[in-house]
Amino acid sequence: MTATIFGLLAIMLGAFGAHGLEKVIDRDSIQSFETGVRYQMYHALFLLFLGIWDGLDSKPRKLVFRLVWIGTVLFSFSIYLLALNELTSFDFRKIGFVTPIGGSILIVGWALLSYYILTRKLDK
Repeated sequence: MTATIFGLLAIMLGAFGAHGLEKVIDRDSIQSFETGVRYQMYHALFLLFLGIWDGLDSKPRKLVFRLVWIGTVLFSFSIYLLALNELTSFDFRKIGFVTPIGGSILIVGWALLSYYILTRKLDK
């Protein structure tokens, strides 16, 4: 379910970024916004794969899911806020440190999945 919500939001935010933001924020901010959308969609597909793949036990699957969910929210949504910074009175650059934290959590999620796949194959 989370994968479909992330995917749906990525499509909606992508359309909003492409058609609704071009007159209100600069090109660099739009490109940043699109980066957030792209990574959100990548991880929606990742979660969809994780949800339908039966190659992991429940406990490691839940751990990878949580890491990817948290990482996506921190990474992509902080980019959205940073890209829209000039439209608000709050300076979202104050929370800019969240973006690399989210990216690092995504890396850990991918690395854990790789580890689980590798160790599963070595056990067989």
